[in-house]
Amino acid sequence: MQKIEHIGIAVKNLKEATSRYKQLLGIEPYKTEWVESESVRTVFFQLDHSKIELLEATDNQSPIARFIEKKGEGIHHIAYATDDILSEMKRLSSLGFRLLNDKPKAGADNKLVCFIHPASAGGILIELCQHVEEASQ
Repeated sequence: MQKIEHIGIAVKNLKEATSRYKQLLGIEPYKTEWVESESVRTVFFQLDHSKIELLEATDNQSPIARFIEKKGEGIHHIAYATDDILSEMKRLSSLGFRLLNDKPKAGADNKLVCFIHPASAGGILIELCQHVEEASQ
């Protein structure tokens, strides 16, 4: 893994949260995106080398909707960048980490992603992500 790529924050209302984060960070978001496979709308903010991803459910059965129902708004996941997601998945799986995906899938912000179950990562949902242009699909 190379670095923390972003921190994902689950929100009930993306418009309100975006306004709040624009004020808090003093910047405009650089991207808004709908990720159909996860039933989520996202907004990304970039601060130097750090990113914040706000996530709003577009379906009551989406992972974000279930997270908010169970835990409320807040930090949903920490994403780590890798330049070889397949190798990283294999390495972590061999160490006993429980992957939630058998293979990487398309995620937000031009990334391939794979999630690691919180039960095998100290209670934190971990996302591995690789920029699509670097991916060997």
